[in-house]
Amino acid sequence: MRARVSCVVVLAVFLAFPPFQRERVEEMGFGGIFRIERMRADSALTQALRSRWDAEATAFVFPWGHMIPSLEDVSRITGLRIYGRLVRGYTYPCYHDLAERLLELPVEHRSSLVPRVPLRESLRLFNVGKVAGESEDEHLDRLTRVSRRELASEPGAQADLDLRRFLVLFLGRLLFATRGDAVHCRFLPLLEDLAEVGGYAWGAAFLAHQFDSLGASERQTSIIWAYLHLPALGRGDLAQLGLVPIARRWDSCRDSRNLRDQMERLHEVIDSYPHLDVVWQPYLGESDEGQPWLVQARPYFGRSVWLHALNLVLPLHLHLSQRSLGLRQSVVEFPVRDRFRKAAGEEQINNWEHNGKAVKSTATTDDAYLQAYALKYGGKVYKSARHQEDVTGDIASLRALLYSAVQDREAAQRQTAELRRELEKVRGTGAGGASSSRGAGGSPSLLEAQLAGAVLRAEEAQRHLEERERDLQLTTEHAMDLQGERDRLWGEVQTARSERDQLRIWAEAAEVKVAEATKELAALRAQRSPGDQEEVTRLRAELLAQSRSWASASRATDGSIGQYLAGSSSRRRNEEEERHRRAMGVPRAVGVAARCRHHRTGRRDLGRVAVDTEETCEPPPHLLYMLFIF
Repeated sequence: MRARVSCVVVLAVFLAFPPFQRERVEEMGFGGIFRIERMRADSALTQALRSRWDAEATAFVFPWGHMIPSLEDVSRITGLRIYGRLVRGYTYPCYHDLAERLLELPVEHRSSLVPRVPLRESLRLFNVGKVAGESEDEHLDRLTRVSRRELASEPGAQADLDLRRFLVLFLGRLLFATRGDAVHCRFLPLLEDLAEVGGYAWGAAFLAHQFDSLGASERQTSIIWAYLHLPALGRGDLAQLGLVPIARRWDSCRDSRNLRDQMERLHEVIDSYPHLDVVWQPYLGESDEGQPWLVQARPYFGRSVWLHALNLVLPLHLHLSQRSLGLRQSVVEFPVRDRFRKAAGEEQINNWEHNGKAVKSTATTDDAYLQAYALKYGGKVYKSARHQEDVTGDIASLRALLYSAVQDREAAQRQTAELRRELEKVRGTGAGGASSSRGAGGSPSLLEAQLAGAVLRAEEAQRHLEERERDLQLTTEHAMDLQGERDRLWGEVQTARSERDQLRIWAEAAEVKVAEATKELAALRAQRSPGDQEEVTRLRAELLAQSRSWASASRATDGSIGQYLAGSSSRRRNEEEERHRRAMGVPRAVGVAARCRHHRTGRRDLGRVAVDTEETCEPPPHLLYMLFIF
């Protein structure tokens, strides 16, 4: 909120300036900044980009390689000048005397900060907060009116004082914002001669400050670069076409989710971002119309230079992002550096004065670079906590390691062969060689022993390297097998998903057919005449009566049917017993007595009686159909 208020205050003072003061600001090269509309802050995207920043390489590290904001980005997006004299010098621990002389403002001894409130009040802004119910535009209009009444309306010493105070506020709170309430006076020595302010390369200093802020600060940074190069993120809204500088065309999309959910989603999208959707050269179709500053800025486009912002000196390593220049990315040495917080040396100054160094590439493919990139960063480029293991990246890393191991092994072989030649040469040395060795303070036997030990150590190192090479080769092959297995399983999963989707389609079609049949049935019911309803009622009554009669008849005939079946069963059992007796030699009278006893008691083996009454009790099929329909 405080950063937004500072932006409104700076803009209000600029709009309150009389025309001659605004022309002076335009001549200094800051006019494009004040033509950019106020846009919503995109904290989630800013933090997601910061988490991808590599301070050593001063570049973003994405799954597809390095990407770096360039001087052309700064020039086209903001309109700031990237050419001219270096913004270089020292940051002093105390600006007390200089601030009193140039700003007529109190600065504490041994301090480099101007209090924010006195600086605002010197520009006639005493109450900068929003009033309840006041809109953004109304807030800006009120501050502009209040400041305009007090600012100098004619050129002179007071106008210079107003402009210098404004520039300190603009540089300290907007262009080179730092943490805290106070405003830094570090650029005040460059503002002593206002006629020279426009001759500095403020755009290059701004880019150095952005690099430094991405690596160490939590403040908001420019997000238009991401909108242009990574449009599939869907975070920017291209509201107006054709405006310059390009930042005037964009606004941030609204996102109602909380910051944590936005961050998780952004990391997942970046991790899975289609590499072919990365826009490496977003300005190919752009013209220079309405942008006169591009004429002098163009010599710095596409060149690696040293960026200066007072005692902060940082490199612009465009050779790490050759694809942004329309080239294939070649294998390069990844930079390792300390924090460059000292005054620029002659080498860095000469580099800037000669427009930096041209970036060239003879590579025909990016494969070698991507292998080295995977070896350097590995899984560090994946920030999402839920990201799956990247098998392809692991294989690329293993291949890069294998390539390095092969090179080490070949170097060890050459060194071993050279040592062996030296050893053979010493062994073959005659008396003359021995005398020369003694004259040099040594002996052939000692030299031979040293060489023999060196050969043994070189052979041992060579064996270790060969073993490492074999292990890496086996690991790479195993990883490739695992990748093939994973691809096969993934194919099966996709097949199962397609079958599931097909079944879902069939089920939905069946549901549609059932719904249509239900509608037809409802229509038939609605179309029935009263006579049909009476007929259906009569048929239902007859069917129920017949069902009751069938049930009683079934109960009445159940006993006779059971007796009949029981008699049949008895006859079959008697015949089986008779055959058994004949086989066993039992007299027939015994079996007859048993049968007579069975008939006298009238007992039946219910377990042996099977009565099927389904056909006798089932109503006619056409009647069931009528019941179901009606």
